[in-house]
Amino acid sequence: MVPRLLDLAPDPWDPDAAWEAFVDWARESRGLDLYPAQEEALVDLVSGNNVVLSTPTGTGKSMVAIAAHFVALAQGQRTYYTAPIKALVSEKFFALVEIFGPENVGMVTGDSSVNADAPIICCTAEILANLALRHGDAAPVQQVVMDEFHYYGDPERGWAWQVPLLTLPQAQFLLMSATLGDMSEIADDLSARTGRETSLITGVDRPVPLHFDYAIATAHETVEELLRDHLSPIYIVHFSQAAALERAQAMTSIKVISREQRDEIAAAIGDFRFTTVFGQTLSRLVRSGIGVHHAGMLPKYRRLVEQLAQHGHLRVICGTDTLGVGINVPIRTVLLTALTKFDGTKMRQLSAREFHQIAGRAGRAGYDTAGTVVALAPEHEAENAKSVAKAGDDPKKMRKIVRKKPPEGFVSWSANSFERMIAAPPETLTSHMVVSHSMILNVIARGGNAFEDMRDLIFSSHESRASQYALARRALAIYRTLRTAGVVVQGEEGRISLTVDLQANFALNQPLSPFALAVFELLDPESPGYALDMISVLEATLDDPRPILSQQQFLARGEAVAAMKAEGIEYDERMELLESVTWPKPLEELLDAAFETYSASQPWIGDFALSPKSVVRDMYERAMTFADYVGYYGLARSEGLVLRYLSDAYRATRQTIPDDAKTEQLRDLIEWLGELVRQVDSSLVDEWEAMIAGVDTAAGDAPIVPPAPPSILSNPRAFRVLVRNELFRRVQLAAREDWDTLGELDAAAGFDAEAWASALDDYFDEYDTIGTGPDARGPGLLVITEKPDHWEVRQILDDPEGNHDWGITARVDLAESAELGVAAVRIVAVGRAGSF
Repeated sequence: MVPRLLDLAPDPWDPDAAWEAFVDWARESRGLDLYPAQEEALVDLVSGNNVVLSTPTGTGKSMVAIAAHFVALAQGQRTYYTAPIKALVSEKFFALVEIFGPENVGMVTGDSSVNADAPIICCTAEILANLALRHGDAAPVQQVVMDEFHYYGDPERGWAWQVPLLTLPQAQFLLMSATLGDMSEIADDLSARTGRETSLITGVDRPVPLHFDYAIATAHETVEELLRDHLSPIYIVHFSQAAALERAQAMTSIKVISREQRDEIAAAIGDFRFTTVFGQTLSRLVRSGIGVHHAGMLPKYRRLVEQLAQHGHLRVICGTDTLGVGINVPIRTVLLTALTKFDGTKMRQLSAREFHQIAGRAGRAGYDTAGTVVALAPEHEAENAKSVAKAGDDPKKMRKIVRKKPPEGFVSWSANSFERMIAAPPETLTSHMVVSHSMILNVIARGGNAFEDMRDLIFSSHESRASQYALARRALAIYRTLRTAGVVVQGEEGRISLTVDLQANFALNQPLSPFALAVFELLDPESPGYALDMISVLEATLDDPRPILSQQQFLARGEAVAAMKAEGIEYDERMELLESVTWPKPLEELLDAAFETYSASQPWIGDFALSPKSVVRDMYERAMTFADYVGYYGLARSEGLVLRYLSDAYRATRQTIPDDAKTEQLRDLIEWLGELVRQVDSSLVDEWEAMIAGVDTAAGDAPIVPPAPPSILSNPRAFRVLVRNELFRRVQLAAREDWDTLGELDAAAGFDAEAWASALDDYFDEYDTIGTGPDARGPGLLVITEKPDHWEVRQILDDPEGNHDWGITARVDLAESAELGVAAVRIVAVGRAGSF
């Protein structure tokens, strides 16, 4: 039996014995002999040196990180592992639990905390940065392992990778990335601060060398050639999600796999639930041996593609350039469809760092003897080359060739561009230090001389002198607002102190939650709209899901234009009026006024943006399922983003709303939201709840098909809301006399558009409208009779006279509902009570 790693720690501490113990453990437990670069890093770590490890993908940086944690724990020290994304933090947490035991590993990500007093803490970079600001050299941190350290150069988040270097002189650092560039200045500065030598381990040859090729051919031709040469799996890189999906669909014209392989995939997938429009498309693609992988997909779909690829079922995967972080797809060949990308401002060629991040994914250690990186020439260049080849040596045909020109504004690239990127090292990282309210408050909370601490932080940062002075001016301006608000006071001898208590990580764990709690006090629990207004307050504190808001605004402006045209408003005036039409913003005036008032006493809140919006509320008020909502707004390519937003909203309701503020209607709404997320893709909620419990849901050999979510019937409260929503959606459509949409919903039950219109003719002869307000949606107008295998439901219509003598009768099949993960409602009758 192989002993646990910590059992091999030398006592008393001995660097040479620790080195030998780790090397032996790696060989016996992992079957690995360390690469020279890994051995060199281990020597430095046991010697107490800092290490900058800038080696290619596949050279075992994760093993060096494990060695670092071992070195720290063997000396009774506390070590922090940081990563840029929560998914990577979670993955590392469970991996380290397996090696060091659950009692020795904790995790803090901002919205969850597990075993936070453990000697190994996995966290996002911002968590460590704020801890360092709060405690400085007194922080209980003796070692820091920073993964994906190239994020130091990120304009928005780079400060979080720099702050620990500036404020934790007591710590040993291991900085890792495949694409760091020249780190000599940072390494020298780190040595000066920590008093430790800093070793730069770079220029290491890849254990799986890369071969490069520039193809003047179409993607189809190139993929067919790569498949013939047995160079799959092939990852085709695109710079938009739409392009990735379009390419995958086009690839179905190629025979990627055999009939036998198709059968193997079908057996592997089994009864996997492809519940969305995109899911149906993905189902057809993966059965052809073609995968799609990008951030806009549901987690369960990405995981399915990863698992199928790892089992060798997928030979072609079309995805985006985000494969550099956190992706788990085996790749033999990387095929770049372009060497340019839109960076949010303009089209430009890839930087050397971006190119090497992508290219480095080719070739799998232990599987491939080499990796292949192919760049396609621009499409017009490939077509022109084909025309020239077709003309051959015939001068007449050559003269007749009409060469295709690039599109207007096209940013081109060439074989020379490709060669330059291959040869170029990653660019030197650029400092992006910032000063914020929360940063200053953390430094003041440290105690001591806050002026001196902030001055040291700013003027010892890696910024230019001019930028340092600009940061100092901003710090003074922020300090003045804090004094004016009475949040800080300056006492004798200039000593600054806080007048308020700050919770740990106050700027990270839902930073606007205190504001939301204050606004909750302004709402009336007796109001019919209370539950939805509580949701609107929370939604205003969440990050904006831009694709959803853009589509909401697009549809709102379309409706506004139609209305203005009907009113005869002229074009110029319409365009002017359209500028004020945006996505729905419930409670905007109340929230803005409350935010202004709250900011006066809590100025740190100015670091964060309040953004009124309606996604959860919009979905609930429209009584839509997830698939309905995605389809209505045309968000198939972004359904993963939609689900992440909904899951964030669900967590916020669980964490922020006090129990005594939850009315029955609000509890219903929260349960509905949680069950909706769980039934679409339970992994996001399951992962969060597993992290809270410290349970590894990914332990062992993960199956290709993830387990199905718990039966929708296991949460009766949420299921009742789902049933109510299904009936109320019919009420809303009937109120608008939208017979076509009603027909689409219920034609299979015998209620097509004509049947719906006919059934309600007599109602509209008697009443002018059907109510759709809070009373119409209330439980008092929904009668449910529960039977063992089905529910009989009567949705009473809210007529203007309050007679409540008309309604919709339906049957809810329980077995079908459990299978589909939604309320399976079949309309039985529409009419006056007692008429059927």
